Amino acid sequence: MSVIRIEDIAHVRFRAPDLAEMQSFLEQFGLTVAQADDTRLFMRGHGGAPFLHATELGEPGFAALGLRAESLADLQTLATAEGVAVEPLEAPGGGSVVRLTDPDGHRIEVVAGQTGSDPATFDPRQPWNSVEQRARLRAVKRTGQGPANVVRLGHAVLAVSDFRASEAWYKDRFGFITSDEIAVAPEFSVGAFLRCDRGETPTDHHTLFLLQAPTGPGFNHAAFEVRDLDDLMAGHDHLKAASRTPAWGVGRHILGSQVFDYWRDPWGHILEHWTDGDLLTAAEGSNTVTLQDLLGVQWGQPSPPDFG
Repeated sequence: MSVIRIEDIAHVRFRAPDLAEMQSFLEQFGLTVAQADDTRLFMRGHGGAPFLHATELGEPGFAALGLRAESLADLQTLATAEGVAVEPLEAPGGGSVVRLTDPDGHRIEVVAGQTGSDPATFDPRQPWNSVEQRARLRAVKRTGQGPANVVRLGHAVLAVSDFRASEAWYKDRFGFITSDEIAVAPEFSVGAFLRCDRGETPTDHHTLFLLQAPTGPGFNHAAFEVRDLDDLMAGHDHLKAASRTPAWGVGRHILGSQVFDYWRDPWGHILEHWTDGDLLTAAEGSNTVTLQDLLGVQWGQPSPPDFG
């Protein structure tokens, strides 16, 4: 039994020496300003979360991963088990936070009690026509141009020094379930896609991916769900026109099935647009897969050697 069961990822936090440049990139990526001053920048999506991405003024780097507990009571349970305090969360939406450090020194911020924002409403899309279903009749389809509509943060990927040690640390505290474990030999695995345990409620194929990387521990990427495939492709063209740096995509993964498009922020951190991912319940259990399943794609180019 884990100490608590988290319900989702909450946010990612970075440091950067130029908040204006970070804001410019993130607006082109599809986020909007939730709060900003001379030392901190908070960006939100079009969903109900008060913020998804935070940047502190400083030397560039990854600062923290935020996870969302189901309740303030769970947050207190976690704090008691870890021997730390529940603190006020000084960020848009308020709430409370418990701050932990994982085995590789990654700062983990577990939050609860935040006040959400009103989610955006979108004009209805004209449906797709396919051979199996002709749903759009006597109407044209115009998808528009501009940044993608980022709705929510879906997952983050962390490189770790000892996969089994990190896996135990996260599962023991937060109740993650393995969706797919990456085996490179019969008795040796290098990582796993972990999903939240929400019982019979479907949840993303992965909220956290831990990968034992030869380059050592660190941040790999964070993934933001956009409205749909048309939205992802419009966002791709918008970032390309703005001369931003692509990292990988567009393609469709094997594990998780989502359509992906990765970009680098001005300091090299990778952020992903994705859509059409798998949703699983606790009943789906766990699988063991190969490294080729991780690196391969259903369509699109395979992982470039400099990815990560």
